[in-house]
Amino acid sequence: MNLHGKNFIGDQLSSGGGDILRAVSPLDNEPLPGSFYAANATDVDRAMDLADLAFQSYGKTSGAERAAFLDRIADEILALGDELISRAQLETGLPQARLTGERGRTVGQLRLFAQVVRDGCWVDARVDHAIPDRQPVPKPDLRRMLIPIGPVVVFGSSNFPLAFSVAGGDTVSALATGNTVVVKAHSGHPGTSELVASAVSRAVSASKLPAGVFSMVHGAGKVVGVQLVRHPLARAVGFTGSRIAGRALFDAAAARPDPIPVFAEMSSLNPVFILPQALRERTAQIADGLRASMTMSVGQLCTKPGLVFGMQGPDLDRFQQALARALEAVAPATMLHAGIGESYHAGVARASVVDGVSLLARSLTAADREKTQAESVLLRTDVVNFHKHPELAEEVFGPFAVLISAQTMAELEEIARGLEGQLTATVHGTPEDLESAQELLRLLERKAGRLIINGFPTGVEVCPSMNHGGPYPATTDVRFTSVGTAALYRFVRPVCYQDFPETLLPTELKEENPLHLRRIVDGKSIE
Repeated sequence: MNLHGKNFIGDQLSSGGGDILRAVSPLDNEPLPGSFYAANATDVDRAMDLADLAFQSYGKTSGAERAAFLDRIADEILALGDELISRAQLETGLPQARLTGERGRTVGQLRLFAQVVRDGCWVDARVDHAIPDRQPVPKPDLRRMLIPIGPVVVFGSSNFPLAFSVAGGDTVSALATGNTVVVKAHSGHPGTSELVASAVSRAVSASKLPAGVFSMVHGAGKVVGVQLVRHPLARAVGFTGSRIAGRALFDAAAARPDPIPVFAEMSSLNPVFILPQALRERTAQIADGLRASMTMSVGQLCTKPGLVFGMQGPDLDRFQQALARALEAVAPATMLHAGIGESYHAGVARASVVDGVSLLARSLTAADREKTQAESVLLRTDVVNFHKHPELAEEVFGPFAVLISAQTMAELEEIARGLEGQLTATVHGTPEDLESAQELLRLLERKAGRLIINGFPTGVEVCPSMNHGGPYPATTDVRFTSVGTAALYRFVRPVCYQDFPETLLPTELKEENPLHLRRIVDGKSIE
């Protein structure tokens, strides 16, 4: 692999002038080949200047042009071949099969958004014709549509080095709608980031687009990341990561003279409620499904279930025994990087010494810290103790969960009422269980962005109906999703054109509807 380690500033490469970064493989804690150069303030300024300049023309490109560009990015990523998967595996410790699937998801997202922008209906075009003789005052001609917001800063995530990073969901959502993008590469996988950035850069050139449509810089989030967020030309931010980092970026953006939105996906415990009859009838199936969901990708998923609630009694005892046996058989596995591993072990240690908490299960094989491994851990307590110790409701990112027993449905409802915002909430129940749990479901509807019946939260489908967001602290803006085609609405804004001559109207709003869009005309939806 011939990695240059430089920053992509439009179509130019820069060695920055900041610190030199090196990737360390979590598989053996050994440094990997390649030096990566942190961007300096000049690089940040240049990248943002180019993004703003490119936006003037890229924001006016047609849906067909942008769709072809997204498809070209997908082609270029596939053309990287096994080199991309190999480097990503070294930098993250993720299995080859998982990374191959994630590459497919990344390419699939690009092609899905290409279809959306070809269709063009995302602009939500609305036309209200003038009524010049209306009394007591004439009605003007009004036409409204969504337009891109401007240069978007995207932060690569640690747990999805492809699908939520350089060419991931935030980037494709922004590019699809005509925004330019500056990516802050994740320091855990800089080589993977460089390879994908090179693919995007080639697609920009092949599509004959302005160089500033895309840039990528290396560096620490506390330095380079904050510089990007505070830059006066930045118009929005996309982030996936920890609550501490997401909140710091949110606060930095809010403190600007002109605050900008930060769409941060941060923290979620994804509670699972198992109702009595389901617990009795499907003990083994639910235990096995929960084990798989808890330990998938070593629990390093934002939708990993971290809290499990059930009714005290013999059925819950049988369930906990089944789940404990299943988790004990799960071998320790390598986490994404040393920092995540250290945080996981510290979080497990804190929760384990809380009064009234007992250890139910731990992987029978000890974790090898030299390989950044984590054991699966399950703790147990009851509702009363859970209320006494709010630290048990803090996310532990990894293969960890707490099983909490309740006495009554009213206690489960009280738990739901007190939960922070979540990405997901799951309920397992028979039809009779669910009929008696309508109040619980109504409470969870207020707490989570996605509700699941008799399933598990991991496995986020990329499709138009998906909502991957939730009330704070799951995300900083409950109104939006970061997965699925609705994710593009984070990076657009409405503009109304009043009494514009036909020649000056955007094509989407012209009277004859040359793009054949679905539009709302004089209050009626018209194909």
